[in-house]
Amino acid sequence: MASRKHARVDEPAVEFNDLPLQSSVGYQLRMANRAMQRYLQSQIEPHGVTLGMWYFLRALWQEDGLTQRELSQRIGTMEPTTLSALAAMERSGLVTRERDGTDRRKLNVRLTPKGHALKKNLIPCAEHVIDRATIGFAPKDKARFLGYLAAVQRNFGGNCATAEEVD
Repeated sequence: MASRKHARVDEPAVEFNDLPLQSSVGYQLRMANRAMQRYLQSQIEPHGVTLGMWYFLRALWQEDGLTQRELSQRIGTMEPTTLSALAAMERSGLVTRERDGTDRRKLNVRLTPKGHALKKNLIPCAEHVIDRATIGFAPKDKARFLGYLAAVQRNFGGNCATAEEVD
């Protein structure tokens, strides 16, 4: 083992700023997502909905009666996370879970009238968040931006909606 006095002092220091945060796509996506999530939470919280509930409501508004597994896949959560969110939503009176008529192993999640009714208040909140996030974007730039985000997901093998499907 070399002693300290024999250590080489002429070696250059290792540079760790090869990828500044300002030019890191991952960092910028993460920070933009965090800011958007915080703002969305501030908009939906007065309606008694958490971010965890929000994504499941969105999926069920598009297709009510999905199974717990289908919801996990659509939202991109692990099944234990889905189960806890659905339990909270059930306690809040937003959903019910019932056995599938053809496959008793499956539980279908259905919106209650209260869960359906939230759509008329929460979709405008979401539209407001999107409008705030894209202030100054021309419609063509917004479509291009959504296309870029979809391309990033596809580049990593993710399934994502195209810009046309989003609008």
